[in-house]
Amino acid sequence: MASQYASGPAIEAEHLFKRFGTTQALNDVSFQVDTGTILGLLGPNGSGKSTTVRALTTLLTPDSGTARVNGIDVVQDPERARFQFGLASQSATVDELLSGRDNLILIGQLFQMSTPDARRRADELLERFDLVEAAGRRAKTYSGGMRRRLDLAASLVATPPVLFLDEPTTGLDPRSRLAIWDVISQLVSDGTTVLLTTQYLEEADYLADHLVVIDRGRVIANGTPRALKSAIGGEQINLTLQQPSDIPAVREMLERITGNPPSIAPESLQLAAPAPAAGESLTAVLAELTRREIPIDDISLRRPTLDEVFLHLTGEVTESTSVRDIQNRKDAA
Repeated sequence: MASQYASGPAIEAEHLFKRFGTTQALNDVSFQVDTGTILGLLGPNGSGKSTTVRALTTLLTPDSGTARVNGIDVVQDPERARFQFGLASQSATVDELLSGRDNLILIGQLFQMSTPDARRRADELLERFDLVEAAGRRAKTYSGGMRRRLDLAASLVATPPVLFLDEPTTGLDPRSRLAIWDVISQLVSDGTTVLLTTQYLEEADYLADHLVVIDRGRVIANGTPRALKSAIGGEQINLTLQQPSDIPAVREMLERITGNPPSIAPESLQLAAPAPAAGESLTAVLAELTRREIPIDDISLRRPTLDEVFLHLTGEVTESTSVRDIQNRKDAA
Protein backbone atom coordinates (compact mmCIF):
# COMPACT_ATOMS: atom_id res chain seq x y z
CA MET A 1 0.00 0.00 0.00
CA ALA A 2 2.73 2.48 0.95
CA SER A 3 4.32 2.35 -2.49
CA GLN A 4 1.33 4.08 -4.10
CA TYR A 5 1.97 7.28 -2.14
CA ALA A 6 4.25 9.99 -3.53
CA SER A 7 7.34 10.94 -1.52
CA GLY A 8 6.87 14.63 -2.35
CA PRO A 9 3.70 16.74 -2.56
CA ALA A 10 0.65 14.66 -3.47
CA ILE A 11 -0.94 17.50 -5.50
CA GLU A 12 0.91 20.26 -7.35
CA ALA A 13 -0.52 23.15 -9.35
CA GLU A 14 2.03 25.42 -11.00
CA HIS A 15 1.04 28.60 -12.87
CA LEU A 16 -2.29 27.29 -14.15
CA PHE A 17 -4.10 29.49 -16.66
CA LYS A 18 -7.49 28.81 -18.25
CA ARG A 19 -9.70 31.13 -20.29
CA PHE A 20 -13.29 30.58 -21.43
CA GLY A 21 -13.98 33.18 -24.12
CA THR A 22 -13.45 36.55 -22.45
CA THR A 23 -13.44 35.07 -18.93
CA GLN A 24 -10.10 34.35 -17.30
CA ALA A 25 -11.16 31.43 -15.12
CA LEU A 26 -7.67 30.63 -13.80
CA ASN A 27 -4.99 33.28 -13.63
CA ASP A 28 -1.62 31.91 -12.50
CA VAL A 29 -2.92 29.48 -9.87
CA SER A 30 -0.15 27.77 -7.90
CA PHE A 31 -0.20 25.67 -4.72
CA GLN A 32 0.73 22.23 -3.45
CA VAL A 33 -0.77 19.72 -1.01
CA ASP A 34 1.50 17.66 1.23
CA THR A 35 0.91 13.91 1.36
CA GLY A 36 -1.52 12.81 4.06
CA THR A 37 -3.04 16.26 4.65
CA ILE A 38 -6.25 18.12 3.79
CA LEU A 39 -6.18 21.30 1.74
CA GLY A 40 -9.29 23.48 1.78
CA LEU A 41 -9.78 25.31 -1.53
CA LEU A 42 -12.04 28.27 -0.83
CA GLY A 43 -13.53 31.12 -2.82
CA PRO A 44 -16.80 32.83 -3.80
CA ASN A 45 -19.07 31.28 -6.41
CA GLY A 46 -17.41 31.61 -9.80
CA SER A 47 -13.97 32.17 -8.30
CA GLY A 48 -12.30 29.25 -10.08
CA LYS A 49 -12.48 26.48 -7.46
CA SER A 50 -14.29 23.93 -9.60
CA THR A 51 -12.22 24.85 -12.66
CA THR A 52 -9.08 24.17 -10.64
CA VAL A 53 -10.43 20.78 -9.55
CA ARG A 54 -11.38 19.91 -13.13
CA ALA A 55 -7.89 20.83 -14.34
CA LEU A 56 -6.27 18.67 -11.67
CA THR A 57 -8.54 15.70 -12.40
CA THR A 58 -8.11 15.64 -16.23
CA LEU A 59 -11.66 16.88 -16.88
CA LEU A 60 -10.30 19.91 -18.71
CA THR A 61 -6.93 20.93 -20.07
CA PRO A 62 -5.39 24.17 -18.79
CA ASP A 63 -4.18 26.64 -21.39
CA SER A 64 -0.78 26.61 -19.71
CA GLY A 65 0.88 25.55 -16.51
CA THR A 66 1.57 22.20 -14.87
CA ALA A 67 -0.61 19.96 -12.71
CA ARG A 68 0.62 16.78 -11.05
CA VAL A 69 -1.15 14.23 -8.87
CA ASN A 70 1.04 11.80 -6.93
CA GLY A 71 3.95 12.91 -9.11
CA ILE A 72 2.19 12.23 -12.44
CA ASP A 73 1.54 15.05 -14.92
CA VAL A 74 -2.22 15.05 -15.53
CA VAL A 75 -1.86 16.75 -18.93
CA GLN A 76 1.00 14.67 -20.31
CA ASP A 77 -0.22 11.33 -18.90
CA PRO A 78 -3.94 11.67 -18.02
CA GLU A 79 -4.78 7.96 -18.21
CA ARG A 80 -2.11 7.02 -15.70
CA ALA A 81 -2.97 10.00 -13.51
CA ARG A 82 -6.61 8.88 -13.21
CA PHE A 83 -5.50 5.79 -11.30
CA GLN A 84 -3.98 8.05 -8.64
CA PHE A 85 -7.11 9.81 -7.43
CA GLY A 86 -10.79 9.54 -6.65
CA LEU A 87 -13.29 12.32 -7.31
CA ALA A 88 -16.56 13.04 -5.51
CA SER A 89 -18.14 15.95 -7.36
CA GLN A 90 -21.10 18.15 -6.50
CA SER A 91 -23.45 16.03 -8.59
CA ALA A 92 -24.01 12.38 -7.77
CA THR A 93 -21.87 10.01 -9.83
CA VAL A 94 -23.81 6.81 -9.12
CA ASP A 95 -26.49 5.15 -11.21
CA GLU A 96 -29.85 5.72 -9.50
CA LEU A 97 -31.35 2.55 -10.98
CA LEU A 98 -28.66 0.28 -9.56
CA SER A 99 -28.38 -0.78 -5.94
CA GLY A 100 -25.65 0.64 -3.76
CA ARG A 101 -23.71 -2.63 -3.94
CA ASP A 102 -24.09 -2.97 -7.73
CA ASN A 103 -22.86 0.60 -8.22
CA LEU A 104 -19.67 -0.16 -6.34
CA ILE A 105 -19.15 -3.51 -8.09
CA LEU A 106 -19.58 -1.84 -11.49
CA ILE A 107 -17.01 0.83 -10.65
CA GLY A 108 -14.57 -1.85 -9.51
CA GLN A 109 -14.99 -3.69 -12.81
CA LEU A 110 -14.37 -0.42 -14.69
CA PHE A 111 -11.07 -0.24 -12.79
CA GLN A 112 -10.28 -3.69 -14.20
CA MET A 113 -10.89 -5.58 -10.96
CA SER A 114 -12.07 -9.16 -11.21
CA THR A 115 -15.71 -9.65 -10.25
CA PRO A 116 -14.85 -11.41 -6.95
CA ASP A 117 -12.39 -8.63 -6.04
CA ALA A 118 -14.94 -5.94 -6.96
CA ARG A 119 -17.54 -7.62 -4.76
CA ARG A 120 -15.15 -7.87 -1.83
CA ARG A 121 -14.20 -4.20 -2.19
CA ALA A 122 -17.86 -3.20 -2.43
CA ASP A 123 -18.66 -5.05 0.79
CA GLU A 124 -15.71 -3.41 2.57
CA LEU A 125 -16.89 0.05 1.57
CA LEU A 126 -20.55 -0.61 2.39
CA GLU A 127 -19.43 -1.61 5.87
CA ARG A 128 -17.13 1.37 6.27
CA PHE A 129 -19.79 3.88 5.20
CA ASP A 130 -22.61 2.28 7.22
CA LEU A 131 -24.60 1.32 4.12
CA VAL A 132 -24.86 -2.45 4.64
CA GLU A 133 -28.59 -2.43 5.42
CA ALA A 134 -29.32 -0.35 2.30
CA ALA A 135 -26.85 -2.19 0.04
CA GLY A 136 -29.55 -3.98 -1.97
CA ARG A 137 -31.78 -0.93 -2.44
CA ARG A 138 -31.73 1.23 -5.56
CA ALA A 139 -29.66 4.37 -5.09
CA LYS A 140 -32.63 6.57 -5.96
CA THR A 141 -34.27 5.53 -2.67
CA TYR A 142 -31.32 6.77 -0.59
CA SER A 143 -31.53 9.90 1.56
CA GLY A 144 -29.22 12.84 0.79
CA GLY A 145 -26.72 11.79 3.44
CA MET A 146 -26.71 8.19 2.22
CA ARG A 147 -26.18 9.32 -1.37
CA ARG A 148 -23.18 11.41 -0.38
CA ARG A 149 -21.71 8.48 1.54
CA LEU A 150 -22.25 6.25 -1.50
CA ASP A 151 -20.55 8.88 -3.68
CA LEU A 152 -17.57 8.89 -1.34
CA ALA A 153 -17.48 5.10 -1.33
CA ALA A 154 -17.54 5.09 -5.14
CA SER A 155 -14.55 7.44 -5.26
CA LEU A 156 -12.58 5.03 -3.04
CA VAL A 157 -13.21 1.74 -4.84
CA ALA A 158 -9.71 1.72 -6.36
CA THR A 159 -8.09 2.81 -3.03
CA PRO A 160 -6.64 6.01 -4.52
CA PRO A 161 -3.91 7.83 -2.59
CA VAL A 162 -5.49 11.22 -3.45
CA LEU A 163 -9.13 12.26 -3.10
CA PHE A 164 -10.81 15.35 -4.59
CA LEU A 165 -14.02 16.40 -2.82
CA ASP A 166 -15.93 19.16 -4.61
CA GLU A 167 -18.44 20.53 -2.06
CA PRO A 168 -19.19 17.04 -0.70
CA THR A 169 -21.67 18.14 2.00
CA THR A 170 -23.71 20.77 0.14
CA GLY A 171 -27.39 20.40 0.93
CA LEU A 172 -26.92 17.98 3.83
CA ASP A 173 -28.36 18.53 7.28
CA PRO A 174 -25.80 19.30 10.01
CA ARG A 175 -25.82 15.79 11.46
CA SER A 176 -25.19 14.15 8.07
CA ARG A 177 -22.48 16.72 7.38
CA LEU A 178 -20.75 15.84 10.63
CA ALA A 179 -20.83 12.14 9.71
CA ILE A 180 -19.07 12.93 6.43
CA TRP A 181 -16.47 14.94 8.35
CA ASP A 182 -15.72 11.90 10.48
CA VAL A 183 -15.25 9.75 7.36
CA ILE A 184 -12.89 12.29 5.76
CA SER A 185 -10.84 12.59 8.95
CA GLN A 186 -10.48 8.81 9.12
CA LEU A 187 -9.36 8.62 5.49
CA VAL A 188 -6.61 11.14 6.12
CA SER A 189 -5.50 9.35 9.28
CA ASP A 190 -5.09 6.28 7.04
CA GLY A 191 -2.77 8.23 4.72
CA THR A 192 -5.10 9.63 2.04
CA THR A 193 -4.46 13.16 0.76
CA VAL A 194 -7.61 15.29 0.32
CA LEU A 195 -8.34 18.45 -1.64
CA LEU A 196 -11.66 19.84 -0.42
CA THR A 197 -13.75 22.64 -1.86
CA THR A 198 -16.58 23.82 0.33
CA GLN A 199 -19.00 26.69 0.81
CA TYR A 200 -19.07 26.04 4.56
CA LEU A 201 -16.18 27.87 6.21
CA GLU A 202 -16.72 26.02 9.48
CA GLU A 203 -16.16 22.79 7.56
CA ALA A 204 -12.82 24.02 6.21
CA ASP A 205 -11.80 25.27 9.65
CA TYR A 206 -12.60 21.90 11.22
CA LEU A 207 -10.99 19.68 8.57
CA ALA A 208 -8.24 21.50 6.69
CA ASP A 209 -4.57 21.55 7.59
CA HIS A 210 -3.96 24.26 5.01
CA LEU A 211 -6.14 26.72 3.08
CA VAL A 212 -5.92 28.32 -0.35
CA VAL A 213 -8.36 31.13 -1.14
CA ILE A 214 -9.13 31.88 -4.79
CA ASP A 215 -10.97 34.95 -6.10
CA ARG A 216 -11.49 35.84 -9.76
CA GLY A 217 -9.15 33.05 -10.78
CA ARG A 218 -6.23 34.19 -8.61
CA VAL A 219 -4.82 32.82 -5.37
CA ILE A 220 -5.27 35.65 -2.87
CA ALA A 221 -4.32 33.82 0.34
CA ASN A 222 -2.40 30.68 1.25
CA GLY A 223 -1.73 29.41 4.77
CA THR A 224 -2.97 27.47 7.77
CA PRO A 225 -6.37 28.44 9.23
CA ARG A 226 -4.61 29.81 12.31
CA ALA A 227 -2.18 31.90 10.25
CA LEU A 228 -4.94 33.40 8.10
CA LYS A 229 -6.94 34.34 11.18
CA SER A 230 -3.91 35.92 12.81
CA ALA A 231 -3.14 37.90 9.66
CA ILE A 232 -6.31 39.98 9.93
CA GLY A 233 -5.94 40.58 13.68
CA GLY A 234 -9.14 41.34 15.51
CA GLU A 235 -8.43 39.41 18.70
CA GLN A 236 -10.18 40.93 21.67
CA ILE A 237 -10.72 40.43 25.36
CA ASN A 238 -14.35 40.06 26.48
CA LEU A 239 -15.14 40.55 30.15
CA THR A 240 -18.38 40.46 32.16
CA LEU A 241 -18.43 42.17 35.57
CA GLN A 242 -20.58 41.42 38.56
CA GLN A 243 -20.89 44.98 39.88
CA PRO A 244 -21.69 48.19 37.89
CA SER A 245 -19.47 50.20 40.22
CA ASP A 246 -16.40 48.43 38.83
CA ILE A 247 -16.96 49.61 35.24
CA PRO A 248 -14.85 52.83 35.44
CA ALA A 249 -11.84 51.11 36.99
CA VAL A 250 -11.96 48.14 34.60
CA ARG A 251 -12.45 50.42 31.60
CA GLU A 252 -9.30 52.36 32.52
CA MET A 253 -7.40 49.13 33.15
CA LEU A 254 -8.36 47.57 29.79
CA GLU A 255 -7.39 50.69 27.85
CA ARG A 256 -4.05 50.90 29.65
CA ILE A 257 -3.17 47.23 29.10
CA THR A 258 -4.44 46.79 25.51
CA GLY A 259 -3.83 50.31 24.23
CA ASN A 260 -7.44 50.45 22.96
CA PRO A 261 -10.53 52.04 24.52
CA PRO A 262 -13.03 49.26 25.34
CA SER A 263 -16.62 49.11 24.19
CA ILE A 264 -19.09 48.91 27.05
CA ALA A 265 -22.59 47.46 27.39
CA PRO A 266 -23.55 48.81 30.83
CA GLU A 267 -26.89 47.00 30.92
CA SER A 268 -25.09 43.62 30.74
CA LEU A 269 -21.88 44.75 32.48
CA GLN A 270 -19.84 43.61 29.47
CA LEU A 271 -16.62 45.22 28.25
CA ALA A 272 -14.60 44.31 25.16
CA ALA A 273 -11.24 45.64 23.99
CA PRO A 274 -9.10 44.77 20.93
CA ALA A 275 -5.83 43.23 22.13
CA PRO A 276 -2.82 43.27 19.76
CA ALA A 277 -0.84 40.98 22.07
CA ALA A 278 -3.89 38.99 23.05
CA GLY A 279 -2.37 36.26 25.22
CA GLU A 280 -0.11 38.63 27.12
CA SER A 281 -2.93 41.15 27.55
CA LEU A 282 -5.30 38.53 28.90
CA THR A 283 -2.71 37.40 31.47
CA ALA A 284 -2.11 41.01 32.55
CA VAL A 285 -5.87 41.69 32.88
CA LEU A 286 -6.38 38.57 35.00
CA ALA A 287 -3.48 39.53 37.25
CA GLU A 288 -4.83 43.04 37.72
CA LEU A 289 -8.35 41.81 38.45
CA THR A 290 -6.96 39.44 41.06
CA ARG A 291 -4.79 42.11 42.66
CA ARG A 292 -7.72 44.53 42.91
CA GLU A 293 -10.12 41.77 43.99
CA ILE A 294 -12.64 42.76 41.29
CA PRO A 295 -15.25 39.98 40.91
CA ILE A 296 -16.20 38.91 37.37
CA ASP A 297 -18.68 36.46 35.88
CA ASP A 298 -16.69 35.65 32.73
CA ILE A 299 -13.56 36.54 30.79
CA SER A 300 -12.56 35.20 27.37
CA LEU A 301 -10.26 35.81 24.43
CA ARG A 302 -12.13 35.98 21.12
CA ARG A 303 -10.25 35.26 17.92
CA PRO A 304 -11.47 35.98 14.37
CA THR A 305 -13.51 33.26 12.69
CA LEU A 306 -12.70 31.89 9.25
CA ASP A 307 -15.91 33.54 8.03
CA GLU A 308 -14.44 36.90 9.04
CA VAL A 309 -11.20 36.06 7.22
CA PHE A 310 -13.17 35.15 4.10
CA LEU A 311 -15.19 38.39 4.27
CA HIS A 312 -12.00 40.40 4.76
CA LEU A 313 -10.30 38.77 1.76
CA THR A 314 -13.17 38.58 -0.73
CA GLY A 315 -15.92 40.86 0.51
CA GLU A 316 -18.32 37.90 0.30
CA VAL A 317 -20.59 36.64 3.09
CA THR A 318 -20.61 32.86 3.59
CA GLU A 319 -23.36 30.49 4.59
CA SER A 320 -23.60 29.80 8.31
CA THR A 321 -24.17 26.37 9.74
CA SER A 322 -25.25 24.89 13.03
CA VAL A 323 -22.67 22.10 13.00
CA ARG A 324 -20.70 23.64 15.88
CA ASP A 325 -23.57 22.96 18.26
CA ILE A 326 -23.65 19.31 17.22
CA GLN A 327 -19.88 18.98 17.55
CA ASN A 328 -20.02 20.53 21.02
CA ARG A 329 -22.64 18.00 22.06
CA LYS A 330 -20.56 15.19 20.57
CA ASP A 331 -17.43 16.33 22.43
CA ALA A 332 -19.38 16.52 25.66
CA ALA A 333 -20.83 13.02 25.27
